[in-house]
Amino acid sequence: MRCYVFPGQGTQKKGMGRSLFGRFPDLRRRADRVLGYPIEELCLENPERRLSDTAYAQPAIYVVNALHWSAAQEDLPPADFLAGHSLGEYSALFAAGAFDFETGLTLVRRRAELMSQVSGGAMAAVVGLSEQIVQETLEQHGATGVVIANYNAPEQFVLSGSREELARIKPVFEQVEGVRGFVPVRVSGPFHAPAMAPAADRFRSLLASVEVGELRTPVISNVTGRPFGPDAQEVRDLLADQIARPVRWTDCIRYLRDAGVSAFTELGESKVLTSLIDRITTALDAAPDPAPDAEAKPARQPEEEPAPDPRRALIERIKREILQPEIGDEALAFDEDASFRQLGLNSIIYVRLARRAGTVLGVPIKPDVIFQHRSCAALADHLLTRDDIAGAAAPEASPAPLREYRDERVTALLRDCADGTLTVDRTIEAIRALA
Repeated sequence: MRCYVFPGQGTQKKGMGRSLFGRFPDLRRRADRVLGYPIEELCLENPERRLSDTAYAQPAIYVVNALHWSAAQEDLPPADFLAGHSLGEYSALFAAGAFDFETGLTLVRRRAELMSQVSGGAMAAVVGLSEQIVQETLEQHGATGVVIANYNAPEQFVLSGSREELARIKPVFEQVEGVRGFVPVRVSGPFHAPAMAPAADRFRSLLASVEVGELRTPVISNVTGRPFGPDAQEVRDLLADQIARPVRWTDCIRYLRDAGVSAFTELGESKVLTSLIDRITTALDAAPDPAPDAEAKPARQPEEEPAPDPRRALIERIKREILQPEIGDEALAFDEDASFRQLGLNSIIYVRLARRAGTVLGVPIKPDVIFQHRSCAALADHLLTRDDIAGAAAPEASPAPLREYRDERVTALLRDCADGTLTVDRTIEAIRALA
């Protein structure tokens, strides 16, 4: 089964949505009417650095997520589940039919205004420690006003509290064995914490008048880690609660895995959630099986390792060696059945992809082959039918792993930077703190 996930605040950046505003002009016009200012200009030019302001960032992310959802409806297969991280939950509910685009944008705009009015707080990510150690460290050092706001992954948590308290405990966490970083988060207040309760109450009043429709696709709630129920009032209550309660992203992904989801596709301008999901699912796969009861059947004998799958290997090579050099790391998480149209490629890029494919596989490939087979899977299937590709399509040796630095904490930080969990600037800051 398949789940589409939508990112939240912190993923905003200048240029977001560039390839999609022209493709869906009606959505852009509808957003302009609701907001009263040109959303495309905000996203592409970031005048006066407004995207760093919660009041502007949240509507911008919601609109760009909606653009990606519109593209997904044309380019991708239907989803079995939907989920969003914090603000991204509104995108998931819109996609599921809980409300129309304008209603969702109106809610997001008001949510952003209320949240931006709560001052004096901040958030910081702690990477490399378990929940137990994070909680114990807070208690041992009397940081009673700091709480876990986001349960992002088994060893990644976001703390929320006053700026003073977060500044006080920063050096404390940086001395804890195993920590890989204590990094400020790009938000303007102590979100998903008790300090946001007044904003949550005011938002609850607004939600009371909002019509909530039946969900066409199950959506997972950040508050409970379970699907929203059919009761419209429950949806309203959970949306209000979410402002002042933790985002339980790990629980959301655990539920989806238990429900049979094996394919997660992040829609939006980042791959932050893709990285978090990889961490969560890796931890789930590595967890020991529950102890068998007395009547359990004997453990199965280990099976022989399956033979390599040439098709799977070729799809991965297309992503890693053909797409990634042209479009960046987005290629690595790009859905193998998704149309290249979703990437907004022009004819010049198709020519360059064809040249790169020819270089990688050692045989001439015309641009119209890439254009006609516009997904990684379709292109792989076509190439595997060609006799001149058969030998070249075999997987090469994996690239050399990241060189291990003698300090394991530095190595872990470099890996976090490589997979997109930490930015380069934040990685440098964290390494300097270790020094």
